[in-house]
Amino acid sequence: MYEKLCALRADEERAFWRDRCHLPPTFQSWFTVTNLHVWLLTVRLRALPEPQGQYYLQALIDHFFLDVEDRVRAVLQPATRQKRHLPPPVASHTPDPTSELPTVQFYTVSNAGKEPKGNAPERLVTRQMKIFKEQWAGLGMAMDLGLVKGDAEMAGAVWRNLLGARGARGIIYPSSEVSKGDKPYFRRSINLVGGEVEKVSTLDKTGLEAEEAKDDGSGVHDFGPNEAALYVRYPELMADVVKYVRSELVRLEKLSDEQVMGRDGSSVDVMKFRRIRE
Repeated sequence: MYEKLCALRADEERAFWRDRCHLPPTFQSWFTVTNLHVWLLTVRLRALPEPQGQYYLQALIDHFFLDVEDRVRAVLQPATRQKRHLPPPVASHTPDPTSELPTVQFYTVSNAGKEPKGNAPERLVTRQMKIFKEQWAGLGMAMDLGLVKGDAEMAGAVWRNLLGARGARGIIYPSSEVSKGDKPYFRRSINLVGGEVEKVSTLDKTGLEAEEAKDDGSGVHDFGPNEAALYVRYPELMADVVKYVRSELVRLEKLSDEQVMGRDGSSVDVMKFRRIRE
């Protein structure tokens, strides 16, 4: 279910997410888009009768994070053309690092096709997985709240979780004073809730504005002064995503439990997500 319905969605809608939403071609962007579709399935699976609902839901989340960990290891895997004997990775479910990397077009694996020289650093893998689990929980809670409170709340969740909260501190125009400095303008949104993503305790030393001006390498940051016109599309983009989310939830709701679980002989294709913009 996960492999056929969620893992491919970023590639299938690559033009929308990368060209219209200006998400960078990174693994983080792929995770964000995939996480949204995992949540969409989660909403439907929660409505299944027990204990099947819990089994299906747990299997979906397990497959999601096993796949994410495998991809993280592939992205972090140091590579060289020199062949070496490698010990197995720590995680028992993880394939040998010399095996074929996941096929994906949304982001680039710089080490693809090369012989690895060692396993991905476990410390980095563990930290990154904690960050992704935090983001998974955060998006789920935000979208659940939007599901209950209405489209405006859901649009806010889309803006924060999928569009990088660009412009949270205001829009900078070419005529603004801050855009006339010697250095190119740069600002990104900071997660003030804390957790693994942002260490809020460090802000007492560096200051919020100084931290916002640091490039974290994610590729998601406010548009520059010369790109301010791109914000004009944001209400339309948020409306498109909210409409897509609502329509897909309604469509999945109309499927019977037997169809969702495949008990009537239905293929998983009956649950296949539609395009965001037809």
